[in-house]
Amino acid sequence: MDVIFTTRFGSLTVEPHDVLTFEKGLVGLEDCRHWVVLTDSKNHSLGWLQSLEQGHIALGVVSPRRFVPEYQVRVSRSDLMTLQLSTIRDAEVVVLASRRESGITLNLRGPLIINVENRQGCQVIAKDEYPVQYPLDMHNTKIRRIA
Repeated sequence: MDVIFTTRFGSLTVEPHDVLTFEKGLVGLEDCRHWVVLTDSKNHSLGWLQSLEQGHIALGVVSPRRFVPEYQVRVSRSDLMTLQLSTIRDAEVVVLASRRESGITLNLRGPLIINVENRQGCQVIAKDEYPVQYPLDMHNTKIRRIA
C-alpha cells in the first residue's frame, strides 16, 4: 500500500492490485508507467487515469462506445503482445477525453487497451482513420448505457 499526493484528488492510498502498468508509457508521457483509475463522483461516464509517478498528471478517460456506438478498434497483433491477453474478452478499451475551447473531444485514434486480468495496458494507434480530436456534441450525442 502506497500513499501518493495528487493535485486533483489530494492524498490517495493505492493498493498494489489497483495499479495499472503501461510498460511503454503513453504518447508524450513515456516516463509515466504506473497509473490508477479513479471514478469521477460527479460524472459516472468519466474516469480519471492518475499517474503514480507524477501527481499533477490525471487524464480523463471514457468508454468510447458509450459516445460512439459504432467505434471498433483495429490494431496489429504485435501492438497487443505486451498485454499477454489470453482472450480478447479480458481487454478493456478506453480513450482519452480532453476539454478544448470548442468543447470536449475524444482521442479515438490512440485508444488505451487494458488487460483487466494482469493489469497491463498499452496505448495503440488505431488502423482506422479515426480523429485524434473527435468532438462530442453533448446535446446531440446519444449516450449508450454500458453495464
